[in-house]
Amino acid sequence: MTVILCQSSFSPYAELEAYQQLMADDVKRYGATTIFVGTMRDLNLGDEVTHMNLEHYPGMTERQLGQIVSEAQARWDLLDALVIHRVGEITPGESIVLVAVWTLHRGAAFEACRHIIEALKHTAPFWKKETIKDGERWVESNTEG
Repeated sequence: MTVILCQSSFSPYAELEAYQQLMADDVKRYGATTIFVGTMRDLNLGDEVTHMNLEHYPGMTERQLGQIVSEAQARWDLLDALVIHRVGEITPGESIVLVAVWTLHRGAAFEACRHIIEALKHTAPFWKKETIKDGERWVESNTEG
């Protein structure tokens, strides 16, 4: 199980490919892989967003993300999981988050992936400040699934 916070843009599909290369010896065990990629939109709450600054609490954020993955592993018997999340300044079109899970069967893979992203969106200590035409604003809540 791997959790990574990164300050620079990343290619979720390249990261997934590289991670799966590391798992090459275990590939026969996995029956299902489910991935979620979250991308920054250029529109929120009816306003054009030019960029966003995603702040976090170092150490605490990684622990919380690790706990979310551990809970999913206990509940769905995950064989492996990868979570990569951006912090810092992000522009529209850039990937913000990658969640990938590997399980024996597809049902568990779908459910665990959704659980991880929903828990991340609602409990992980991230704070979003958007830059819009009229200035900056803090995002007070996440959009629903």
